[in-house]
Amino acid sequence: MNPALIRRPAVLLLVTVLALAALLSPGRPARAALLSGTVLTSTAATLPAELAPLANGKRISYLSTNTSNLPITATGLVLTPKTAKKNKMVVWGHGTTGLADQCAPSASQAVFWPEARAAIAELLRRGWTVAAPDYPGLGTPLAHPYLVGASAARSMIDSAKAARNLDAALSSQYVIDGHSQGGQGALFADELAPSYDGALTLRGVASIAPVSNADLFAPLIPGTPAQGYLVMALFGLQAVDPTVNASALLAPPARQRTGVLQTGCLNEILASYESLTASELLVGGALPASVITKLSRYANPAQKAPSAPILLVQGTADEAVPYVITAGPLLTQLTAYNQPVQFVELDGATHDGAVFQSTTLVADWIAARFS
Repeated sequence: MNPALIRRPAVLLLVTVLALAALLSPGRPARAALLSGTVLTSTAATLPAELAPLANGKRISYLSTNTSNLPITATGLVLTPKTAKKNKMVVWGHGTTGLADQCAPSASQAVFWPEARAAIAELLRRGWTVAAPDYPGLGTPLAHPYLVGASAARSMIDSAKAARNLDAALSSQYVIDGHSQGGQGALFADELAPSYDGALTLRGVASIAPVSNADLFAPLIPGTPAQGYLVMALFGLQAVDPTVNASALLAPPARQRTGVLQTGCLNEILASYESLTASELLVGGALPASVITKLSRYANPAQKAPSAPILLVQGTADEAVPYVITAGPLLTQLTAYNQPVQFVELDGATHDGAVFQSTTLVADWIAARFS
């Protein structure tokens, strides 16, 4: 039977069976990775007005793995150019949308950010198929491991496998292009690919304003308008580390606002927390050292060698990811390895503005990787 036609109850049964098989098998990590990218459902997607003339879209669910190498279900989009198709593939990694299911870009145009539409449109105009994952826990019952880079990386790579399973004519070559949370995930995917992407060949990674060095900037967030990001990051840690109790770390005024994490998405979350003082946000007004260490472990890319060339893009006026972090420690960390790293500084560009200003630059760089 065509996997695209499998109905939801059968999908859930299949995932359960595969999970049990993986748990009982001595070679469970290898088996789970082998199955990842299997397409479970595929339906026609309504695309934003900027993309509808350029592509046909499918919303898919597919098998991926969590950071323990156990099978999970993930969702996303596959966009196929209507003209000039070149049978190459680019994975687009979106920036932060939130934690709840309604914050999955494939299911809600409200969080299909304008900068993402601009970036994807340029990729489609080049004739490349675009796989756009939601990341684990967005659009599925799982908790979203926000800023756990290895989690997003797996869903990115597996979305590329899924796209190729839908279209056998697609080349095994692919590039990953990501922004913010997606830029972080793209760098993690660059580290993971050789052991995880199977028959695919990663040709390069474009990372725009990626999250990195969380241990350096996370302690500075309490008391600033960016506090909503930190609250989401604590719950993201909790999703993968049972020793982290996010609610217990929050002071009562912040704890009383956690309902917004399920009822709202990024903008609502930021608005809910932006006016709190540091002592109203966190017990004791600061992150414990143990939590900072965990953030560093799970959120910092460049802890392992990348496997493909990197394009690193950063705006100097970025209000969300500090320019000095990307241009300083992250660039130093990445260039310590053997893969080429091209750093592009965009003078005066904001966090989202860096995407708008680099669409052509990034697409040209990707074209060079494919050639």
